[in-house]
Amino acid sequence: MRHNYNYKRRRLFLPEYGRHIHEMVDSLLLIEDRTERTRQAKAVIAVMGNLNPLLRDTADFTHKLWDHLFIMSDFQLDVDSPYPQPSRTDLQPTPRKLPYPQSFIPYKHYGKYVGKIIKTLVENQDKSSIASSVDNIARYMRAKSYEYNLEHPNNEVIIKDIKKMSDYSITIDEEAINNIRNDYKQNPAAYSKQRGRVAQSKSKGRNHQTAQKNHQKNNNKHSNSYNTNRQ
Repeated sequence: MRHNYNYKRRRLFLPEYGRHIHEMVDSLLLIEDRTERTRQAKAVIAVMGNLNPLLRDTADFTHKLWDHLFIMSDFQLDVDSPYPQPSRTDLQPTPRKLPYPQSFIPYKHYGKYVGKIIKTLVENQDKSSIASSVDNIARYMRAKSYEYNLEHPNNEVIIKDIKKMSDYSITIDEEAINNIRNDYKQNPAAYSKQRGRVAQSKSKGRNHQTAQKNHQKNNNKHSNSYNTNRQ
């Protein structure tokens, strides 16, 4: 008796239909008469529909069965289908390649959009709108810098960074910026708790390093005493 193992058979394109349905589709490719081949294909569609009798009468389900028939034939079956025959590119489209951003962010703690907004202000001619926009940008920069460094930056640093990002093309009212207040205020209890967590994590790291060093020293002492005793 000749053994017929699955790993020696061809790959099933749709394993949920089973190998017998795939063999029926393969037999359709051997029929030379197109009319007879179409009639046999409809019979195979009926057998495929019996696998899910509740969905057999719906139009979308019938369309799906014909698409599966062409898929199981590796898109080589030539019959008169009531629906347009799918192609391999339609069912397996090539994904669109997403461009990876290559822009350099000079001030990461402010984000990448602050520099873009400041550059758009260079082209603006209205001085009053520029002044109000710069004030709002300065407040935002203070808030983001506080989130990043956990401390309020000096207004001189904010003014200096705005001038650099605008290539010194914007006239800034330094007195107005020095008088602005930061809208981002954190609860003092939450702030102290957050600083305590940072200090605690740093102390844990130092204690862990110290413990490792002590452990290494003790191992070296034990190994040296063991070697001297053996001698």
